[in-house]
Amino acid sequence: MTRWPGPGVAESTPTVIAAHGITANGLAWAPVAETLPEVDFVAPDLRGRGHSRDVGGPYSIGAHADDLIRTLDHLGVERATLMGHSMGGWVAAVAAVRYPERFGGVVLVDGGLGYPLPEGTDLDQLLDSLLGPAMAKLRTVFTSREEFLAPWRNHPSLVDVYSPTVEAYQERDIIGTEPELRSACILDAVRDDAADELQNPDVIGAIHRLPMPAVFLYAERGLLNEPAGLYSPEVVAAAKLADAGVDVRFVPDVNHYSILLGDRGIAAVAEAVRALL
Repeated sequence: MTRWPGPGVAESTPTVIAAHGITANGLAWAPVAETLPEVDFVAPDLRGRGHSRDVGGPYSIGAHADDLIRTLDHLGVERATLMGHSMGGWVAAVAAVRYPERFGGVVLVDGGLGYPLPEGTDLDQLLDSLLGPAMAKLRTVFTSREEFLAPWRNHPSLVDVYSPTVEAYQERDIIGTEPELRSACILDAVRDDAADELQNPDVIGAIHRLPMPAVFLYAERGLLNEPAGLYSPEVVAAAKLADAGVDVRFVPDVNHYSILLGDRGIAAVAEAVRALL
């Protein structure tokens, strides 16, 4: 877990707790946390990732949602604003539905809105096509830190926003010793969580049952900075999130990663948090 306590952990300081994406870790939230110095910002590594690699299963969106509550209990925080990016969007939505008394609002960042997979979909093929380098790293042994980091320094979605903060987030994912370095992210955790977020009706439907103020932000471009984002305006409109009380915000000129790690995206996310606070 990483914590940015802001002006001090006190009753008057609002708490934000944030869930990261499917192959990420809590340091993915560092740029956003540093832009919100007025809050106590908490970003755990979800089980099977980062420093929570060895927590063990079962892995599921619901398990991660329950872990967010365990984190708040451990810190003695009764109520927080909830955030989630990518897979973390589903985690946040499920946590909000399960524990409405613990959260005052929820911000979903390019995640949390989904549809059931067509019958017969090969989950591994889908993950490889969607996540590309993020999946490849889980199956690769790297001989050096530089070899591990090189694909991310040159990643099409990160090259324009790469910084020491982004590199620290990537370094948190490295385990082992040279010449045998690996990602801390457990492949089975990724598979189990992906199956749950893409096939479990309770998880898919959580965004339509949010019992508190909510903001859904979605990026113009995709995971590899391709022109088509994870969500198109047509898909978002068809979901009728406004009917469920969700404030929908399109974020132009960002991709799935830079919406969290680049200046334009960070500003949009921070604005959504402050609106709920």
